[in-house]
Amino acid sequence: MNQRTLALIAVSIATLIYGLNYTIAKEVMPIYVKPFGFILIRVLGATTIFWILGLFITSQKIEKEDYLKILLASFFGVGLNMLSFFKGLSLTTPISASVMMVTSPILVLIFSSILIRKAIGKQRIVGVIIGLIGTVLLITYGNSSDTNATNSNWGNFLVFVNAASYGLYLVISKNLTAKYHPIVLVKWLYLFGLIFTIPFGYNELTAVKWQEMPTNIYWNIGYVVVFTSCITYLFNLYGLSKLKPTTVSVFIYLQPVIATIFALIVGSDSLNFVKISATLLIFSGVYLVTKQVENSAK
Repeated sequence: MNQRTLALIAVSIATLIYGLNYTIAKEVMPIYVKPFGFILIRVLGATTIFWILGLFITSQKIEKEDYLKILLASFFGVGLNMLSFFKGLSLTTPISASVMMVTSPILVLIFSSILIRKAIGKQRIVGVIIGLIGTVLLITYGNSSDTNATNSNWGNFLVFVNAASYGLYLVISKNLTAKYHPIVLVKWLYLFGLIFTIPFGYNELTAVKWQEMPTNIYWNIGYVVVFTSCITYLFNLYGLSKLKPTTVSVFIYLQPVIATIFALIVGSDSLNFVKISATLLIFSGVYLVTKQVENSAK
């Protein structure tokens, strides 16, 4: 199995974890933990885990000129990204949030073109458009039956901000992944991210009533900290080191599919012709974009 195949598998697993995360995290917010407080738990937990893991790998010194890049990557990949996502998710439905994330590959194409002068191939553009048509169908005609959306328009906008932030993070961190060990890089990303999130999440974290929290909510929080925050970042960083940012970001197309399937499993949604059609379009978009990349350097 070659490195490209391993990278695609890693990014696929990360996408699966993200897809389940929408429903799992939504169960926690805002009843048991408010969104910014939840983010502080997530970032604090992940920072602790990665700095402990860092003790077991060869020490690697960060070059001075890269600290600013890491700071920017942390702001867009941890701070703004997570704060806007969890706040948005607390206001909208899991499926709507997952579909809004699909705008990220389009934004990555734009950011890559502007920041690193990356040419945009015609086949990749067609893939993005086809995938986007599928997600528009899914959000317009295949919406979740979840009635917990208190302000879906504002929530969807915040998730769009998250998607834009994540797209910038992918482009900014591309060169960093080639220079540093994934754990070395991500422990610094989370440390800076912790500094960004403390002012927003401290009050909400101290307001949590832990003794009144059901056991399953503790498991949900653990899933978000360990799987969504740690494993996905490592897998995506590995993917970034072997693939183009546009290839990694296009896997976001699969998130609404996974979110919908999981909603069906737990009985919070139903399946119809539109959802099946949208799923096929989304997979077609992913295929076209990854096929374009396969035929080029990386």
